[in-house]
Amino acid sequence: MGDVSYSLFRIGCLLMYLADAPARQCIPSMASFSGACLIYFQLRVVSFMISYDCRNRIVWVSIFLLAAITSAAAEEQRRPNVILMMSDDQGWGDVGFNGNADVMTPNLDSMAAAGVRFNRFYAAAPLCSPTRGSCLTGRFPFRFGILAAHTGGMRVGEITIPEMFRKQDYATGFFGKWHIGWVKPDEVGTRGFYSPPSHHGFDEYFATTSAVPTWDPTVTPADWGSWGGEPGQPWKGGFPYVHNGVEAKENLDGDDSRVIMDRVIPFVESHADAPFFATVWFHAPHEPVVAGESYKQPYRKFGKARQNYYGCITAMDEQIGRLRAKLRELGIEKRTLIFFCSDNGPADGLAKKGVASAGPFKGHKHTMYEGGVLVPACAEWPGVIPAGGATSVRCSTVDFLPTIAALTNNKKSQKDSRPIDGINLMPVIHGEVSQRPIPLFFGYRRLHQGIDGQALIAGNWKILREAKKNGRVRLYNLAEDPFEEHDLADQFPARAEQMGRQLSDLDASCQRSRDGADYRY
Repeated sequence: MGDVSYSLFRIGCLLMYLADAPARQCIPSMASFSGACLIYFQLRVVSFMISYDCRNRIVWVSIFLLAAITSAAAEEQRRPNVILMMSDDQGWGDVGFNGNADVMTPNLDSMAAAGVRFNRFYAAAPLCSPTRGSCLTGRFPFRFGILAAHTGGMRVGEITIPEMFRKQDYATGFFGKWHIGWVKPDEVGTRGFYSPPSHHGFDEYFATTSAVPTWDPTVTPADWGSWGGEPGQPWKGGFPYVHNGVEAKENLDGDDSRVIMDRVIPFVESHADAPFFATVWFHAPHEPVVAGESYKQPYRKFGKARQNYYGCITAMDEQIGRLRAKLRELGIEKRTLIFFCSDNGPADGLAKKGVASAGPFKGHKHTMYEGGVLVPACAEWPGVIPAGGATSVRCSTVDFLPTIAALTNNKKSQKDSRPIDGINLMPVIHGEVSQRPIPLFFGYRRLHQGIDGQALIAGNWKILREAKKNGRVRLYNLAEDPFEEHDLADQFPARAEQMGRQLSDLDASCQRSRDGADYRY
């Protein structure tokens, strides 16, 4: 018997030993596992009078068993569980792993340390609804037509991540703030339409249409009466939680992140033995931002606003830790990919007051400067994503769909010619890509107004263009000027003109898409 065959023969004996509990009990005092295997091998030789033919049979059984084990491991890699988590209005600088020593986010910090930290991760827009649509479609918001908050909703013709997963027999669940369509038919006003998660591939959902208080989400908090009625009375500034089409009535008090996670955990538990896709979009720390007393306590040295803001983030972080612990308890952490990011930069008012932070970057929510679109982000997948990683390649929320499609071998239909604007993040995570190969496009329209502006990042260069006629053009070299302090449009007019044409071409492509070119089948 050759060396390879003999090695397989010994592996076969090992596998047989592992499967034979009585034999293991007969030799419990062996000093070494290999010694136990050797004695077991000798016992089997005597017991079965192993012939050359029997050895060959063991070799083939070993090959079969090893192939089965390898195939099962590969199948887990091809069909991982996927969890997309997103916070709301959390600035780049409002998390520990980006250097904020004041806010307590131990679980997010642990997640980033156990996986990869994205130093230059972009929301697809400087406000929530457009970014949320980009997460599920892999397309720029100007392409699928959600240009601002509270306007329109996700078209049924869009192909989403949960719809892809459904074709592969995944369980799909959505939990938290939806904000890309109304979740109850009777909520629909003049600025939107009924488009709940169940219309876009989710089997189960527990969602609100828009914002709720981050503590006692059904009650108007003190100091926020202008948003939702009289303090202490039912919240009227947003919308209720809806569970699979029915308004939720129970377990809605206290920390809102816990309210959400109380629905996520049972979903994960019930699908632990089969692949699942869970989207968890927290309301925290969007206004009205309120924290419970125990979460405010560590921040007593700060003013009331920051106590609530940081306390709310810490409460959310606690629930993220709870989810990660549940994955470990169920033994499925190694076949679960988790992403975390925010939907845009910090809220305007809180940023201007110094409560919320975009870190060292210029701008905030509703601006297309880096502070408006650059967000905290990390990913974890034990055994697949190396621990302690970090990348400064520019990544985006439009990259989720192509990344997940590549991981699960989910190919586009031949008849589906619609543009996908993202890239596969796995080569970036593994250090195989040093620069984003395709541009990032941003746009923003204020409610009931025209388009305010657009921006494009190609390589290390960024152009911002006001929408008004003869609007100002700004040009920045982000490699040399990451904080956008030096407008180079006059110094490099040729580059500004070239990037302006590139921006116009991409805008025209997006216009064709949202005018219906992508929805003919």
